[in-house]
Amino acid sequence: MEYMSQEGYDKLVAELHQLESVELPQVREAIAEARDKGDLSENFEYHAAKREQSRLLGRIRFKQRVLENARVIDTSRLATGSVRLLSRVQMTNLTSGSTMTYIIASPHEANLREGKISIKSPIAEALLNKKVGDTVEVRVPAGLLKLRIESIE
Repeated sequence: MEYMSQEGYDKLVAELHQLESVELPQVREAIAEARDKGDLSENFEYHAAKREQSRLLGRIRFKQRVLENARVIDTSRLATGSVRLLSRVQMTNLTSGSTMTYIIASPHEANLREGKISIKSPIAEALLNKKVGDTVEVRVPAGLLKLRIESIE
């Protein structure tokens, strides 16, 4: 079961719709055009289009499975006393003194540019169930981070 926000669920539905209704018909059309050009054994365009079709079908199946197992979380009912999925956490790196804010998101919604980190990431796993004022140590590829939780929304 995959828990996610309504926004993440809607985004996955839109991506699936795009793949099924736009990209897959384009690839099928490319296969038909390449097939019309003659000998399939030496037809590079045909083989490239078939590979693209296979890749697209794999992505479609993956997104369908994610959506089948998805459970949308009502963010208005979430407690803010401790860090949980979909919590916005502001923390301070005690080594450098820098402040950062992340939203703990499902792996399918994680996007560092948007400030969303996967609940399966080392930082998120260390923060889970912690409260404001708690200090955590996280081992990341760059070394050991000491973080203090400043606020949870």
